[in-house]
Amino acid sequence: MRLEIRAIGRMKAGPERDLVDDYLARATAQARSLGLGPAQDREFDPRNLKDKAAETDALTADLEPGAFIIALDETGKALRSQDLAELIATHRDDGTRQAVFLIGGADGHARDRLPAGAALVSFGKATWPHKLVRAMLAEQIYRAVSIIAGSPYHREG
Repeated sequence: MRLEIRAIGRMKAGPERDLVDDYLARATAQARSLGLGPAQDREFDPRNLKDKAAETDALTADLEPGAFIIALDETGKALRSQDLAELIATHRDDGTRQAVFLIGGADGHARDRLPAGAALVSFGKATWPHKLVRAMLAEQIYRAVSIIAGSPYHREG
């Protein structure tokens, strides 16, 4: 199952971009033997999109039928890393070919434009800069892959 972050906004070279690239490369390397990956990210330029409906449409335009969609949203459910790993493993085991994590623009997602069944997930009640959200999400994807692999990277307790 491919793992993809789709985000409104472009990240320039810098520490956040380096973190995203590093965690997605780690996830891809470990995921191959697990039936997961590659893990990658895709950016959408907000200057070409007039409002959050257009942003949400761009993020979801070419999803595979049956894709597992996780939309980051301030009102979403906060998941433990273990819960995310279990969701990914369950969808992989059910034959889902694509898991897509959506990061909307400054105004979030147009919820009526999200695919039916999209999971809304939150990184807590705090407001986070988009660059950090993308880096944290990339790390959580790597952590989920590590949990599925039984790697010592993640420690409970």
